Amino acid sequence: MEVNYLFSLFLLIHIISGIVCLVTGIFAMSAKKRKGTHTLAGEIYHGSYVFVFFTALIMSILHWQESQYLFYIALFSYGFAIVGYAAVKKKWRNWMGSHIGGMLGSYIGIVTATLVVNIPRIPVLNEFPVLLFWFLPSIIGTPFIILVGRKRRSRKKLCQPRI
Repeated sequence: MEVNYLFSLFLLIHIISGIVCLVTGIFAMSAKKRKGTHTLAGEIYHGSYVFVFFTALIMSILHWQESQYLFYIALFSYGFAIVGYAAVKKKWRNWMGSHIGGMLGSYIGIVTATLVVNIPRIPVLNEFPVLLFWFLPSIIGTPFIILVGRKRRSRKKLCQPRI
């Protein structure tokens, strides 16, 4: 009984944090890329992703047989988030590409997890194979990562002085 109570508590925190991630991720992506809305939304996104990550790990351990996939999604998607976050904080060489790829990759991860868990409850969409929703966010999101990266590189080239 105590394990179920603990699981329910972590599930509630996980759901609330996940919703915050989904919403603030959209704000961060759509805001102008400078200090202000973008950085505030990004900080909230990363902070809530930390909660999503830890609650996913704990829940998957508590209910390993039913939720072990959650453990691997959490590791993989938060791995993207921490790379994107660290890149902007440390400003390593070519940090912008790591930031964009990491943050958008983590967003794809959280969208994938949200879809896979909730699709069985959504009429019409639950008629499609669940496997489709494991891949659809990556199929849609990866070209965006590439386009944003190219756009950023072409802007960088325009700003460089000609010698």
